[in-house]
Amino acid sequence: MSERKVAIVVGGASGIGLATVAALAREGAAVVLADVNESAARDRAAEFGAAVTAANVDVTDEGTVARLFTDTVAEHGRIDTVVNCAGLTLPGAIADLELAAWQTTIDVCQTGTFLVLKHAARHVSDGASVVCIASLNGRQPAAGMAAYCAAKAAVLMLTEVAAMELASRKIRVNAISPGLVDTPLVAGLSVVPGLLDEYIENTPLGRSGTAEEIAEMVVFLASDKAGWMTGAAIDLNGGAHTRRYPDVLGKIAALAQ
Repeated sequence: MSERKVAIVVGGASGIGLATVAALAREGAAVVLADVNESAARDRAAEFGAAVTAANVDVTDEGTVARLFTDTVAEHGRIDTVVNCAGLTLPGAIADLELAAWQTTIDVCQTGTFLVLKHAARHVSDGASVVCIASLNGRQPAAGMAAYCAAKAAVLMLTEVAAMELASRKIRVNAISPGLVDTPLVAGLSVVPGLLDEYIENTPLGRSGTAEEIAEMVVFLASDKAGWMTGAAIDLNGGAHTRRYPDVLGKIAALAQ
């Protein structure tokens, strides 16, 4: 980045979000680290010094999303980059999945993305960059992950629609679709014997990704080097989209036996 920019990272207190905060700060941006976990946001932001400030946001609560954007403009005068890393998954076969689990996943991953895009559209500067963190599951189905797959597929389409609608202001909207990345979100997979191995077996490059690798792609999308890229969904998954998704339900069922 050739000049000091202002960035918001939603879901910035851990995983891909935290790595993104670090990467944008290294590039000289003033970063607002926003997270539903207010104390974690404050603690993580303090590690970076004055370049990073903390904010509380719940992407399922439009009031907090709106306040995040208005407060950032009031403090910094502009917003150049918005990255939405908020997400979760509550697995379960369709026949067994509780409506509450479905709704929670949709609320965070799909409606949360809509709300971040809505208020980004109202407040970011002309020429800004917005990045949505989608998932391999936005294009690759996985038994037992209906809510997450549906929500992340919606993220990809929301990205394209937002890119169309905001192009007249030269605002670029793109998505990154990570595969298996070493983050707290996927840490629980290690308790299911063989599941991580099956992920790796179905990743042509033969390893999981790192949060830093995703963050570096965010930095690129936020830069002038990506000035002609909008409405794109970047598969950043070691080639996993070319094979099949692991049998999550089968591995969990075997564990229960």
